[in-house]
Amino acid sequence: MAKSLAQEFAKGLWEEIPPFRLVLGLCPILAVTKTVENGVGMGLATTFVLLGSNLFVSLLRKVIPAKVRIACFIIIIATFVTVVELVMQAYAYPLFLKLGIFIPLIVVNCIVLGRSEAFAYKNGVLPSLADGLGIGIGFTISLGALGGVRELLGSGTLTFWEKPAFVMTDIAPAFQPFQFMVEAPGAFVGLGLMLCLMNLVGSK
Repeated sequence: MAKSLAQEFAKGLWEEIPPFRLVLGLCPILAVTKTVENGVGMGLATTFVLLGSNLFVSLLRKVIPAKVRIACFIIIIATFVTVVELVMQAYAYPLFLKLGIFIPLIVVNCIVLGRSEAFAYKNGVLPSLADGLGIGIGFTISLGALGGVRELLGSGTLTFWEKPAFVMTDIAPAFQPFQFMVEAPGAFVGLGLMLCLMNLVGSK
C-alpha cells in the first residue's frame, strides 16, 4: 500500500505533471505566471481544491449516480473554490486581486475535473489524496518555474510576498530586461521552450 501511495503521489511530479505531460491547465499557466508569486499562489489554490474535491468524490463515489456525476463533481469543486476565494480575500487580498477571475475559474479547470472523473471516482480515499497532492504540487512547481523564468527575463527580479527577493542587476549591472517575456506572447514562448526542455529530458 505504501509503495502504491508513493507511486500515485510521484506520478504528478514528472510522469503526469499537468502542463508539460498531460498538457492540461494551460489557461492559468499562461495568464497568471508574470511572477513567481502569482504562479505559486495559483498553484497552491488549485492544490487545495484538488485535495478537497478528490477526497469528497472518493468518499461519495458509491452514492453519486453515474448519470449526474459531472454535475456533482462541479458542485463539490465549486464548494472548495469558494473556500479558497474567501480565505484569500481575508488573508492574501493583494494576491487575490492579481489572480482575479482565474480563482473562480478553477471550478472548470480541466485538471481538477479530470482527476475527479479519471481517478477519485474509481479509487479509495488514500490513493485519491495522494493523486491530488502529487498533481497539485506538480502543477504548482510548473507555474512557479514558468513564472520565475518570465519574471527573471522580463523584469530582472524574483518576487516573493510582494518584495523582490532577487534582483538581476545586483549581479549583472548591464542586464536589460526582455519586456516581451512578461507580455502575453512571452507566456507562449516560455511555455513552448519549457515543453521542449521537458520532452528532451524525458526522451533521455
